[in-house]
Amino acid sequence: MCSSTPEHADVETASEAYARRFTGAVGAWFLETQQSATLHMLAPYRAATLLDVGGGHGQVTAALVAGGYRVTVFGSAECCRRRVEPFVAAGTCRFESGDLLRLPFPARSYDVVLSYRLLPHVAGWRQLLAELARVARHAVLIDVPTRASVNRLAPWLFALKKRVEGNTRSFRVFDEQEVVEVLESAGLAADDRYAQFLLPMALHRALRAPALSSTSERAFRAVGATARFGSPVILKFVRRHP
Repeated sequence: MCSSTPEHADVETASEAYARRFTGAVGAWFLETQQSATLHMLAPYRAATLLDVGGGHGQVTAALVAGGYRVTVFGSAECCRRRVEPFVAAGTCRFESGDLLRLPFPARSYDVVLSYRLLPHVAGWRQLLAELARVARHAVLIDVPTRASVNRLAPWLFALKKRVEGNTRSFRVFDEQEVVEVLESAGLAADDRYAQFLLPMALHRALRAPALSSTSERAFRAVGATARFGSPVILKFVRRHP
């Protein structure tokens, strides 16, 4: 079944329509920013086993495979494998499917568990975080749209976002601390964070000026504005007692 109900929230992000949001020079810049931060956070875990939950979008698959990580992408349905199928066929990545909220893996069965573009669309987000933590041996990486950013204006900006992106959907915005508390209760500790952009991604798409976008974002980062108000934020948590 390939519906996009909350229990199958990754079906849309694994689609070709969603991938088109990241085409062109601006899209490539978005993905490069995400990949660079991810590889930096993963540096202590060379050649680690890595479970990418909801990772059928394939946004970091190539970078993870090239970095020597032993990657399994997990989706809620078989149709979520389409964008990572070339890696599966080449034997550089595995794909499995099942219940996002009841991962079919033993506790601490993967060195690192990663999940991007998923948490804001899952109704049972606390249960999802608990499952990510349960399966991780050493670390969990997630991305979170935070309320301490322009996302405070999300209800008013949604119409503009939909005009720019076409197939956007509503999403939950988090207080970062509420995410930290759930994962801390599961035995993990906040270890690193990287806020990706100060300005809304939809605005950068609308501008279609990657040089201007990257220059402005570098300036915001240099003065500390992005670290304080940027979003989405990639958060890294590590197990307190390995």
